Amino acid sequence: MTDVLRRGRASLAFGFFAQGVAFALLVTRIPAIQDRYGVSDALLPAFLAAVPILAGVGSVSTEKLVKRIPPSRVLRWSQPVVLLALLGVGAGESMAELGVALGAFGLAVGALDASMNMLGVSLQRAYGRSIMLSFHAVFSLGGIVGASLAWVGAHWDLALFVSYLPVVAVLLPVALVGSRWYVDGGAEPVVEKEDSEGGGVAFKLLLPLCLVMTFAYIGDSTVSNWSAKYLQDVLGSSEQLATVPYNVYMVTTLLGRAIGDFGVRRLGAVVVVRVGAVVAALGFAVVAVAPGAWVGMLGFTLLGLGLCVLVPQTFAAAGRLFPGASDAAVARLNVFNYVGFLIGSPLVGALGDAWSYRGAMLVPMVLVLVTLVYARSFDAQSDRYGGGHERPRTADVGRGSNGL
Repeated sequence: MTDVLRRGRASLAFGFFAQGVAFALLVTRIPAIQDRYGVSDALLPAFLAAVPILAGVGSVSTEKLVKRIPPSRVLRWSQPVVLLALLGVGAGESMAELGVALGAFGLAVGALDASMNMLGVSLQRAYGRSIMLSFHAVFSLGGIVGASLAWVGAHWDLALFVSYLPVVAVLLPVALVGSRWYVDGGAEPVVEKEDSEGGGVAFKLLLPLCLVMTFAYIGDSTVSNWSAKYLQDVLGSSEQLATVPYNVYMVTTLLGRAIGDFGVRRLGAVVVVRVGAVVAALGFAVVAVAPGAWVGMLGFTLLGLGLCVLVPQTFAAAGRLFPGASDAAVARLNVFNYVGFLIGSPLVGALGDAWSYRGAMLVPMVLVLVTLVYARSFDAQSDRYGGGHERPRTADVGRGSNGL
């Protein structure tokens, strides 16, 4: 294992961490943002929906960009834009300024998510063993840190700009310096896998992974948007206790991802994905039938342990399925991250209002179980990544990215 790879892994991990912090600082302060700009409850969903829509545009654009410039360069400059856009959200005065800041945040997040996962997939290929879950574990850690900092800002009644400025002032220069050591690509030729009719990355081969990504984010957005309301309104918890499930979910997500790579190396990606899907479905079932708040929290704990492995392994599987066109595959797959986010929250809300919130929890449960049907899609090139049979492949490391 070379120093280039180690530095590349460490610098990319910090990029994931910084993104986790920034995203958590935005989404956990939505009520404060709404109050600052006077955004009505009717208008708020439009602002919130615009961010993932623009992120999808940013992800698609990144697929085109990386044909001309390396993903490391896209990541190097999209991360500062995300952080500065976050600062802009806290500094603006008018609703138009909020729209511009959120628009810049959305576009940059799409490019950031796509390029980060491109580099993660290529580094995993260079390492010759599963490391993708560790990057997403660091993202989860960043989310916990960001949510904690947001709590401090809210507790001390700090202005958004005052709350965001120290975070951006620390993360931005470190991210820029760390970007010197990003590692791009591998030595495999960039030849895209074609379908029977020719063309680029065959969507019919990528489709199962797109569905798994969508279902995973429907589950994730259900927890992030509805766990507090569900615990308080359905299970009768106190307002304070209702804030606990999402924190528990984030912690168990971190723990699951921290040990997930070891599971992939020992058991293989297919087994880990199947176990994750079953555990997540069990979590939704427990939440749906829970007689009280503490059993409901047990369900959300299971959800964190189950859902946490699906997204990182889906990106990794796309890289294995299209080894010569992994950047394009990751960019296209990343769009379904935002599709799931857009579908999940309104779906549960509509079902909860029309039927019951207990019944609504069964829908993401069924969707997560559908992952079992597509589990074999995670087995591409299993001789390289299957449990216990990996061999280091440092020879296919591409170029280190130098300079700012």
